[in-house]
Amino acid sequence: QVQVEESGGGLVQGGESLRLSCKASGSSFSTNVVAWYRQAPGKQREWVGQINGGGSTYYANSAKGRFTISRDNAKSTVYLQMNSLKPEDTAVYYCQVQYWGQDYWGQGTQVTVSS
Repeated sequence: QVQVEESGGGLVQGGESLRLSCKASGSSFSTNVVAWYRQAPGKQREWVGQINGGGSTYYANSAKGRFTISRDNAKSTVYLQMNSLKPEDTAVYYCQVQYWGQDYWGQGTQVTVSS
């Protein structure tokens, strides 16, 4: 029922910024927990951060101070603003929407940061 689509990835140089978008369906989007994950080749999926229905955000240590998660409920969209990008941020970034006890994932968007 819920469809999730990430966008905004690309190739950037170290120190530059990207804003990823997570567009999700669902009439109760405003109450959903939305999380961002990333996965680099050969590595396990890593939790980046999340935002709950009340707007509270939580971040992994690797993201603190550089990444910001926000949401626009009118657009059913959650954003991941990534600043001061580093080569180690290179990964496929995934959006996860929690809804009615189910986890819904997008297809992922590639972020590549050159040195």
